Amino acid sequence: MTTTKEHKKLNLFDATLLVAGSMIGSGIFIVSADMSRWATGSGWLLLMWALTGVITILAALSYGELAGMMPKAGGQYVYLREAYNPLVAFLYGWAAFLIIQSGTIAAVAVAFAKFTGVLFSGVSENHILLELGGFKLSAAQILAVASVLLLTFLNTLGIEYGKIILRIFTSAKLIALFGIIVLGILVASNAEVLKANFTDMWQMGSYVKDNATGKFSFQTISSLMLVSVLGTAMVGSLFSSDAWNNVTFIAGEIDQPQKNIPRSLLLGTVIVTIIYILANVAYLSVLPFHGNQDATDVMGRGIQFAQNERVGVAAATMIFGGVATVIMAILCMVSTFGCNNGIIMASARVYQEMSKDGLFFNQMKNNNNNGVPSFALWTQCVWICILCLSGKYGTLLDFVMFGVMIFYILTISGVFILRRKKPDALRPYKTLGYPVLPALYILLASLFCLNLLYTQSMTSFIGLGIILSGIPIYYLWAKKTQA
Repeated sequence: MTTTKEHKKLNLFDATLLVAGSMIGSGIFIVSADMSRWATGSGWLLLMWALTGVITILAALSYGELAGMMPKAGGQYVYLREAYNPLVAFLYGWAAFLIIQSGTIAAVAVAFAKFTGVLFSGVSENHILLELGGFKLSAAQILAVASVLLLTFLNTLGIEYGKIILRIFTSAKLIALFGIIVLGILVASNAEVLKANFTDMWQMGSYVKDNATGKFSFQTISSLMLVSVLGTAMVGSLFSSDAWNNVTFIAGEIDQPQKNIPRSLLLGTVIVTIIYILANVAYLSVLPFHGNQDATDVMGRGIQFAQNERVGVAAATMIFGGVATVIMAILCMVSTFGCNNGIIMASARVYQEMSKDGLFFNQMKNNNNNGVPSFALWTQCVWICILCLSGKYGTLLDFVMFGVMIFYILTISGVFILRRKKPDALRPYKTLGYPVLPALYILLASLFCLNLLYTQSMTSFIGLGIILSGIPIYYLWAKKTQA
């Protein structure tokens, strides 16, 4: 039953925290290791993070115009529907439910559980509770499910509960990250490491993994090959910078959305970009960039071969010593828990909007007495829990980035389309640098997608196939609605 009760809304501060909090999960503490093996120069690592930030900010600037035009819940789904047609919008919503949003939440939930397992071995991923054939169920998966259930329940109580978690956890992780950055750059920096890392910054090489032995071997690459390598390596940084658009999903519960959503998109993406670049500068201040995969100590393995890819833990070890593992485990727990709160809070509004269009379960369209779409939240929760228990969330996420970028390209192209289709529509904010900056984003994102098609053809086509599988589902829902 839709309620008429007046509910509190998110202000600009909350909306900015939602952007930043949804972006910052565990990626910043991990993916730099893989990126540094793809392009073996510290300059390339910083360049990739900077370019990721530029791409993200360009997209956010364009989204601001769409958010100002259509300040309603549903965000990207609504923009695609208005710029193109209901089918394109449904394919986005279908992909969001199936893999983009749900898969991300499942992966982040299991990451939360894994970091909790560092402190409490009883809930670690190595504590197997059930094993049937090839299927294994760990205590970490159960904890992941419990965290999703808890966050879903809290968000069904009303926006104010989600807002409290948002403020506490996002503020805590931003403060902690700034602390690590300051300590790493200004206090614990190593002069020899700095000299080595910033002397030969543009090495033209890449590490290739032998799948049979698991060992990496170095190879020199050409300038042309470098462009492709950088594009492939940026999958990690782009995924770590994703989910910034979640604030548009929840526009209906933001105060003055025409103004506050564009502002929060810009503020949030700029803040996170700065944090990500400075975090990598901090890593390079305390850890050697180049490492040896057979080394047994933190300095010997460097950034490239950090144990279990955990560059953040390696850097914290150089800053805090023996307690680094505990400190980073707590920080990652706070980061992932807060990240999932924002994504869970926002994602259900997409499915609610789909339901209003007759393209999802009818019960999803209504709010509960607390003014939130509880049925959509719980439906989302069930699918996420299935992904957590199946252990297939990681496989699904391999297919995510190509589809995500395709939908970003379509959405930002929608700025051009809607300028033509609806020239007189109210636009409280107009895209900065139009038409050059949105066109630049479309060009860069398209080159990224083409590179993925070339270097990761199988995963890209499977991801595209998952999206296109929504076509018959769309016509089934549409036929049911018309009946």
